[in-house]
Amino acid sequence: MLARRAAIVSFDPGRRDFDSVERFPTLRSTFSMELEAALRDQVGQAIGRPFSHAPIKKLKGDASNRSYYRVGAPPESWVVMEMPVGTTKKSEEATKGEPPKELPFINVHRYLEQLGVRVPRILRYDEPAGMMVLEDLSDLTFEAALEGGKHQEALYGRAVELLARLRVEAERKVDPECLAFTRAFDEDLYDWELHHFREWGLEAWSGKKPSDAERAELDRTFREIARTLAAAPRGFTHRDYQSRNIMVKEGELVVIDFQDALQGPRQYDLVALLRDSYVELDRDFVDRMLDRYIQAFQEAGGERIEPGPFKDFFDLLTIQRKLKDAGRFEFINRVKGNPGFLVSIPASLRYVKAAFARRPELRPLQELISRYVPELAA
Repeated sequence: MLARRAAIVSFDPGRRDFDSVERFPTLRSTFSMELEAALRDQVGQAIGRPFSHAPIKKLKGDASNRSYYRVGAPPESWVVMEMPVGTTKKSEEATKGEPPKELPFINVHRYLEQLGVRVPRILRYDEPAGMMVLEDLSDLTFEAALEGGKHQEALYGRAVELLARLRVEAERKVDPECLAFTRAFDEDLYDWELHHFREWGLEAWSGKKPSDAERAELDRTFREIARTLAAAPRGFTHRDYQSRNIMVKEGELVVIDFQDALQGPRQYDLVALLRDSYVELDRDFVDRMLDRYIQAFQEAGGERIEPGPFKDFFDLLTIQRKLKDAGRFEFINRVKGNPGFLVSIPASLRYVKAAFARRPELRPLQELISRYVPELAA
């Protein structure tokens, strides 16, 4: 224990950051009276007593359709997640198949709790209202706790070891009732994400369209990459295990935004964490953390992992994931009208360029893409 093509919808790499940057001294000018009353009522019902005059503060949002509000003030405060009615069960990540019958957040939350993973406590869920009352984890994200790298070694070591133990436990305890075991990174999903990059990170970003021959080459190579990635053994994968989706509360690492969990390769969450578009890490440090994961995985009872092939696959997955991120950030800017993630595109592309250098067999792909995205030129 731990102490797309077909039927694919849009996805969301940008995640909730509890760093509260919006302050509302005069709530009447910001929220409707109805919303204020609803938020306080939800908390009051969750804690079993009236909470009618509590202050309310909207928390910094992300690229999703969810909104977050802090009701009350520490040490007596809670967070209310508001979801547009009718969308609560829809994933904002690319996925396939029928929509779930249960709210994914609650479904995956239950599984992680059973494994002993620290997740935010759920006090109340009002499905008709589209509101959930959660434990207030404060404003300290993993990203903020790094303090510019001051605590990098210790924090990343803990996050990597947590991930290794989680993966070992999840491989032992397959739960068909958990949504994460009913959906997977398959060939089509990887391929869809790569073409999402082509559409937004290459064509929209450059303002140019590849020739028919170039598009055919992209189609062929993207499909080969997708096929290789999809052939790897799969297990429980958070999908966006990065510095803004881990909170630090009273010294504990608390995992959030796990609702899009699915089956994927062991390296996937490591790419999300160690090739994070919000916190850049050098390769020597990344290699140390990969070695630490391999050791922790075996110490937790997992099978022996060969470092060389494991890291080679990590690099290939980095190319796929960070191309997807770069394209998605441009999509969020143009389609959702949120330019806040554009600043993270350069880091994403630097990671791709570095991974290309470690996978020389993909040089033709690098050369093709760099005609439109010069940041990737060798």
